[in-house]
Amino acid sequence: MRGFFNSNNSQLKKVEVNYQKVNSTEDFTMIAKTLPGLEEVLATEIKRLGGRNVKTLLRGVSFKGDKGFLYKANLSLRTALRILKPIHEFKFRSQDDFYRRVKEFDWSTLMDVNTSFVIHSSGKSDTFTHSLFTAQKAKDAIVDQFRERTGERPNVDKRSPDLSIHVYLKNHECSVSLDSSGESLHKRGYKVAVGEAPINEVLAAGLVLLSGWDGLSPLYDPFCGSGTLAIEAALIAQNLPANLTRDTFGFMTWKDYDQDLHALIEESALKKARGFDHKIYCSDIDPVMVIKARKNITEATFDDIIEVERKDFIGSNPPVEGAMLIFNPPYNEKLRADTGTLYRSIGDTLKSNYPGTNAWMITSDLDGLKTFGLRTSRRINVMNGALECKFVKYEMYKGSKKKS
Repeated sequence: MRGFFNSNNSQLKKVEVNYQKVNSTEDFTMIAKTLPGLEEVLATEIKRLGGRNVKTLLRGVSFKGDKGFLYKANLSLRTALRILKPIHEFKFRSQDDFYRRVKEFDWSTLMDVNTSFVIHSSGKSDTFTHSLFTAQKAKDAIVDQFRERTGERPNVDKRSPDLSIHVYLKNHECSVSLDSSGESLHKRGYKVAVGEAPINEVLAAGLVLLSGWDGLSPLYDPFCGSGTLAIEAALIAQNLPANLTRDTFGFMTWKDYDQDLHALIEESALKKARGFDHKIYCSDIDPVMVIKARKNITEATFDDIIEVERKDFIGSNPPVEGAMLIFNPPYNEKLRADTGTLYRSIGDTLKSNYPGTNAWMITSDLDGLKTFGLRTSRRINVMNGALECKFVKYEMYKGSKKKS
């Protein structure tokens, strides 16, 4: 799917809005889920977007806002995986008690017998030994409520439900939430070609934000793979909403969905787009990955600001002066590679050919890092899927580093 911008990223899509129908709503609590290590980055994003009462959690951030902010959060947050809206909290003593407490909520306020739904369960409790059984109990409670009231029951749809419900257990406490995002927010809509070990879009955006790069200088990714990091950087550089090219969100099937308010939020976000006076460069030694990167970059309509070429980084020179480097090289668990030799060669190339450059790299191979031959100036713990990784910074000085 193509983005909302033309080849020079200057033409915003037109949004027709019936302003008379747009109404303000009261604030409520939301929870944005994210990857481990990105909680503070996400909290900063939410604060800048206008969220209130922002608090960091394990793999998430809680905050308050109104219906319009729920739409804005889904559209704009770069490091959120999904936005949950808590609707029912309770304590329970047994499985039967859990069933009764779910059933006591008036589900007709959110759905009817024609509404398909699915339930996802997570957390731990000695009352339930399996998350699937927890979800089954919650499903039974909802279905039985409708059957007793109407003689009919809503259907479960695991693939494309109208309503996605999350049940979280913490021992004998339960929180029930609506998933306002639908598919995970890392699925931006621009990735039409993927490689063997693609980086998650949320992680890629998080790495760019953690590096402090703000679009006021060039950027270079010398191990670009399918181009995800470069595309996320392009979105950041132009202050474009992260989910600009997504067609659907979970909240669009809710009973209280306000299409005009949603259009207004999109229009307002797009008006905040800004120009980018530099280029983003990316390269890869694999010609197949270069082709895939170009396809994704074209899909995101960033051909004019992202340049891609096939090149071996080892022994290379910078594509332009003053570019920051952010890259995701091979590591043993992710791609088969002799990381000891590779990392030593990367370090030698940075020392010899990239003076005055700040370089950031993510890896799970700590032994490989020891062969780099350079001292890190920062180390940040992040997760790449199930891999515990370090996001490290190297500062290349022109000449010798003198002590003050």
